[in-house]
Amino acid sequence: MDNGMTSAPVQPAGNMLRYLQITVFASVILYMAKMLFIPLFFGLLIALILYPVCIRLEQKRFPRSLAIGICLLIVALLIACLTVLLVWQIQMFSQDAPALFEKLQAIWNTANIWIEDHFNLSIAHVLQESIGSVGSIIKSVVNDTLDLVFMLFLIPIFTALFLYHRRVFVQFLRLLVGENHQAKVDLILPMVISTYFNYVKGMILVYIIVGVLNSIGLLALGIEHAVLFGMLCAIMTIIPYVGIVISALLPISVAWLTKGSVWYPAGVIAVFAIVQYLEANVIFPKVVGVQLNVSTWAMLVAVIAGGILWGVSGMVLFIPFVALLKIGSDYVEEWKPLNILLSRSK
Repeated sequence: MDNGMTSAPVQPAGNMLRYLQITVFASVILYMAKMLFIPLFFGLLIALILYPVCIRLEQKRFPRSLAIGICLLIVALLIACLTVLLVWQIQMFSQDAPALFEKLQAIWNTANIWIEDHFNLSIAHVLQESIGSVGSIIKSVVNDTLDLVFMLFLIPIFTALFLYHRRVFVQFLRLLVGENHQAKVDLILPMVISTYFNYVKGMILVYIIVGVLNSIGLLALGIEHAVLFGMLCAIMTIIPYVGIVISALLPISVAWLTKGSVWYPAGVIAVFAIVQYLEANVIFPKVVGVQLNVSTWAMLVAVIAGGILWGVSGMVLFIPFVALLKIGSDYVEEWKPLNILLSRSK
């Protein structure tokens, strides 16, 4: 009798300890091998998006290699168009940059004098003391740039390999889960691909609509380079909560420097706040349709965990991971506790 009473609470505690060990071990591996996993998972997610397009091309008698090449070319053209638009707007912005820097320099000098008068502290002196760290900062920037170039080179290669050898990876997954769960894999995998493809397709349209609305609002306020700032803020919303805050700082600062009134920065904040409200409550539900129904708590945890492990790349990647995990947990009874944790409260 005593043995039965003492063994009941031990099993859940043992399971929690095992899951905690797996989580810690997996986090260490993900952090130590991020140079491999970041391009690998970017390639996997892009392959999931391109898979339906690739299948349609193959059904029209295109060879698999040619279908994959066409899919990658479409992605490259979309990125190139977006890059051209941003570069064009940045070039226009650079024409007004000297005048903005002059105003910023005047504000800097005024702030420096005020700090010296009230705190007896010179900003220039503080910067001079920290000049020794400039070399390490430059070295870090160069290393990060080289890592980015390396990853950008690997991502399309991984994407092509995932698409070309997709049957091998599916077979590996089916053997990995065992015979008892192979039927669930055959059910869940097409559902995950279809749902995620439709979700990403809808989100691209959402970003375009948000960018247009941002640009219209900034144009109405008379903010220069409204298209650049509007589209940049729309793109940065791919990072939930954090992206819009970071990207909004630039147009707010430009509005303050060029207009000389606090009402214009306040107007910029109001434009972004209204558009974000419309995006969350009107645009996203109407355009995307069936939502992934992931809780805000899970998204925040994913953003923070991704930022800790992989930086900005992790903040972008971990949201789709949570979304895919949520879709899978909808169809696996053993994952019901996880599904409850990830689902939005009703």
